[in-house]
Amino acid sequence: MKIAVIIVRVLMGLMFVFSAIVVLFKLMPTPELTGNMKTFNEGLAASGYFMPFLKSVELIAGIALVLGFFVPLATVVIFPITINIFLVHLFLAPEGLPVAIFMLAGNLFLAYYYRKNYTSMLVVK
Repeated sequence: MKIAVIIVRVLMGLMFVFSAIVVLFKLMPTPELTGNMKTFNEGLAASGYFMPFLKSVELIAGIALVLGFFVPLATVVIFPITINIFLVHLFLAPEGLPVAIFMLAGNLFLAYYYRKNYTSMLVVK
C-alpha cells in the first residue's frame, strides 16, 4: 500500500507542478478554445488574479506532494481544485476526462490513506 501511495502522490504532484509551471511561465501557447469552455476560461482570466493564484496553489501543493512534505494538508488544499478539474471536463471538455478521473481518484485515495490525520478536524465540539 505504501508503494502505491508514493506512486500516486508523486504522479499527481508532477502533474500539478507541470501544469502550474507551464501556465505561470507561459511555456506553451494556449490552445484555441471554443464554446462554453472558451467562455469559462475567459471568465477566469477576466478576474486578473484568479489564474495566477490557482496555479500558485497548484505549484505549492504539487511540490509538497512530490517531496512528501505536508501531504495530508496538500491533499485537502488541492481537493477543491481536483473536483473542479473533474467537473469542467465532465461538462465542458470531455476529451480530458480520463486525466481528470485519475486526479480525482488519486486525491480520494490519498485522503483515504491519510484519513487518521483528519479525525481531529471532524470532531463535533
